[in-house]
Amino acid sequence: MRWVMQDLKDDPSVELQVLVSGSHLSPQFGDTWKSLTEDGFDPILKVEMLLDSDSAVGAATSMGLGVMKYADALVSLRPHLVVVLGDRYEVLAMAAAATCMGVPIAHIHGGEATEGAIDDSLRNAVTALAHLHFPTAAEYAGRIRQMGVAPERIFQVGAPALDNLQRLALLDRDLLAVELGMDLNAPLLMVTYHPVSVNHDDPAGGIDVLLQALEHFPDTRILLSGANQDAGGRAINARLEAFAARNPRHIRLVTSLGSRRYLSVLKHAAVVLGNSSSGIIEAPACGTAVVNVGPRQNGRLRAASVIDCAEDAEAVITAIKRAMSDEFQAVAKLGQTPYGQPGGCSVIAQTLATIPLDGLGIKKFHDLPGGIAWMS
Repeated sequence: MRWVMQDLKDDPSVELQVLVSGSHLSPQFGDTWKSLTEDGFDPILKVEMLLDSDSAVGAATSMGLGVMKYADALVSLRPHLVVVLGDRYEVLAMAAAATCMGVPIAHIHGGEATEGAIDDSLRNAVTALAHLHFPTAAEYAGRIRQMGVAPERIFQVGAPALDNLQRLALLDRDLLAVELGMDLNAPLLMVTYHPVSVNHDDPAGGIDVLLQALEHFPDTRILLSGANQDAGGRAINARLEAFAARNPRHIRLVTSLGSRRYLSVLKHAAVVLGNSSSGIIEAPACGTAVVNVGPRQNGRLRAASVIDCAEDAEAVITAIKRAMSDEFQAVAKLGQTPYGQPGGCSVIAQTLATIPLDGLGIKKFHDLPGGIAWMS
């Protein structure tokens, strides 16, 4: 969202209001709201909605609390339009509140699929509530049309995060090593693993397999980033902390790297592995090989530089070795991605700033050619 926000802030015809909530406000997840102020985006309101819970019930309760808090914020700020990105339950909370308050919604990253996470259902729910849509690929735009959205309300823009690769000054390897306090004179593995929240007995179970596999690469440098606040996230982080403590020579755990350092790591890593969407979207555009572990990202478009493997230690070891091979590294360096090119943020911002607001809140179901066939 960073460059969409920047372009809107720079537009004199627009008043940008920033609400920050969820794990951004949690010290346990790095107090990442501070990065907004460092980039010049002072939050208008901080919406406290995150409970100190590591369960599905806690997530559902946080979402309900978010609807209440966002409703209060909308009464106070009276915006003409709400902009949300992605598939988090915090996003659905805002979309639900905005719908009840009659505020039109613009949604970025709709139409995608993540079959291993409840985010899949949340994303589709937000798409159903939204009035403007900014998908990242033609296939995703087609899915939104299948949900009855009129084509003139769909703007295919590519992944907004790719703008960072063009507009953000990334760190070179030597400066990155200084900022991380880590010797990078060896291949770097970047690891991010989030809970698998659909059809998985233990949302945190896959992390043990991944860490077991990493034990077989003592001659690398391994940077672990913290899991998100989904059910099972705290359990994953506890295991990451223990693993890093046992291997201080070549492993470091960082709760939150921030955009600049994180993308710099993606650029200089030999392999990105785990199950984060950044391995599917940003890392291939950086020219970095990816090992995607388990089902969390099933359904998303893949670049040729992404290797999918099961949550099995031997499978992960084999995939990492393949990703580090000269042949696969050459494929990754091409930087090819199905998520478009940098520049989408300016298109989003310009569209938001210029689209007529009259009638935007009225949604009419757009039937696909051929109509509807009813069966008795």
